[in-house]
Amino acid sequence: MASNPPPTVEISISEIERFQKLKEVFISKYLSPPDFFVRAPGRVNLIGEHIDYCGYAVLPMAIEQDIVAAVASVKTQVLQLVNADPRYRDFSTNINDIHIDNSKPAWHNYFLCGIKGIQEHFKLTNLNGINCAVDGTIPASSGLSSSSALVCCAGLASLTAFKKTLSKLELADICARCEHYVGTEGGGMDQSISFLAEEGTAKLIEFNPLRVTDVKLPDGAVFVIANSCVEMNKAATSHFNVRVMECRLAAKILAKSKGLNWKQLLKLGDIQVELKVSLKEMQKIVEEVLHPEPYGRDEICQFLRISLEELRSTILSQNTQDVTSFKLYQRAMHVYSEAARVLQFQKICAEVPSDAIQLLGNLMNQSHTSCRDMYECSCPELDQLVDICLFICSDVMVTSYTGHQEAWGSHQWVWKNRAVVHIDTSNLWEEVAEVIVGRVSEVAEMCQDRGLKVKFSKVLHVPADSILVEDLQTGMLQSWVGIVIKETLASDRVVGQGGNGFSFFRKDRSCRAKGN
Repeated sequence: MASNPPPTVEISISEIERFQKLKEVFISKYLSPPDFFVRAPGRVNLIGEHIDYCGYAVLPMAIEQDIVAAVASVKTQVLQLVNADPRYRDFSTNINDIHIDNSKPAWHNYFLCGIKGIQEHFKLTNLNGINCAVDGTIPASSGLSSSSALVCCAGLASLTAFKKTLSKLELADICARCEHYVGTEGGGMDQSISFLAEEGTAKLIEFNPLRVTDVKLPDGAVFVIANSCVEMNKAATSHFNVRVMECRLAAKILAKSKGLNWKQLLKLGDIQVELKVSLKEMQKIVEEVLHPEPYGRDEICQFLRISLEELRSTILSQNTQDVTSFKLYQRAMHVYSEAARVLQFQKICAEVPSDAIQLLGNLMNQSHTSCRDMYECSCPELDQLVDICLFICSDVMVTSYTGHQEAWGSHQWVWKNRAVVHIDTSNLWEEVAEVIVGRVSEVAEMCQDRGLKVKFSKVLHVPADSILVEDLQTGMLQSWVGIVIKETLASDRVVGQGGNGFSFFRKDRSCRAKGN
């Protein structure tokens, strides 16, 4: 339960290779074994993009990829951090004098956030130090919340080292607030799902106060997470915070236009609560009050009757002080429509109509369109990935962006009755063709065993863009040769992109095996 503290589990380190390797890293650095390990998973958000910091519910689920830390308390007052990945530098500081320089993004800053948050919550002083070794399997800057998982891992590590107890709800709330030390103005979804996730269910997460509800997904729904391979550290630029400030400014202008105490209101969700209207009615109000053209600082100051200095000091974040143009209409329309989609998603999962997966897919497609066009948090690579997947799996494929602004993140797809085959090949085109024929035969046999008809003939060379798929040897997502096969439910036969056949792609050229 959310009111319980995080569970403690006894494990045999020697039987788990990853933990054993991290233990070895710890010993090589500190010359003694760790006292305990802590773990925090990453997450994927099914729907509800960029609305948690506006006060609205979101619907994420945790993923297997995680951050793990090996930890030991020491008698000095030194905090020492080492990362198992040699790309990240070691770090040490006085644990009783933690300073976080948010002008210079660094991995250890997120860990410092978690420790500082626990220190301040309990008002702890004169603490003993901590030795820590960290290992992560969440791709960095991929929109799967590696940074927040690191904060949560640090919060849990320091809580244990300092011999304190908190519920999972309390930990999630503390870690959400203390991540602001790195300069980002997030809303709490990432930290909440990291602590409150449970196997076999997604979670509807609501805020003010923080609370969670299980959301059981329809049978037959499978979520595939693919990486657009475009990276962005949200703390490294102002882009993430600009969107937060645009929502904040939209809330204040909407509040003032309706005679509310706009100085006390920060979130778009607050305006709906004060006005006691529906989300649909809020969209109508946005249409009435805000204009689609970008707002300049002078126009905002004139409407709110404040000076530019007041705008900077009382509303804008530190790294958005010099922004001169704000799209308020688009951001508000996205937030209110996305909040409505979250509630629709939950309702469909609860009622489970016969076309539940298709309905969920439609909502996720609408979410991506809004993220791309109204919130402008997609990028060409992600849009291309979406277009390819929708084209390949047009009957039941559904997509949704997840991650941070400008699609510095991943994509998730729901597939039903779908077979996906990836091919491991050499660089020789002749060998590629041979492997494809062999794999197609295997797939054909599998499909025939299930009573499905398979049609394909000769391989034809045609130019095409590459597609991002998973490399089975390295686990990395990159452009390489792959086959995608799907079942068309209406005709009960196997087809692929471009008609009744199979399509596969490679970096420099493409082939298509057309069906008869």
